Amino acid sequence: QVQLVESGGGLVQAGGSLRLSCAASGRTFSTYTAGWFRQASGKEREFVATISASGGITYYVDSVKGRFTISRDNAKNTVHLEMNSLKPEDTAAYYCAARSGGFRYTSSEYDYWGQGTQVTVSS
Repeated sequence: QVQLVESGGGLVQAGGSLRLSCAASGRTFSTYTAGWFRQASGKEREFVATISASGGITYYVDSVKGRFTISRDNAKNTVHLEMNSLKPEDTAAYYCAARSGGFRYTSSEYDYWGQGTQVTVSS
């Protein structure tokens, strides 16, 4: 089992920045692929970014490329999502997720989830 707890969400003006964190506990988190997803009100949960177990490979949805950066610190069992140049359309609940095995981009293929943290970007 892996337990995930997100933090760092909040209200920010367009163009601002936020850094989300995901603290993991339980089994060896360093062996898991980690990802961030988001879900806006009334919409499906969508993939945002993913990072390999070692942290050496990352992948992003096109809409956040160049603005968001996913990283991890396996010594501290944490995953971060640095979000810059935020836009109102980035407003959503953001979820940290983990899975054994390689990259996947759909939420159904992730085994463990946090409770989510709300990000609201005002125009």
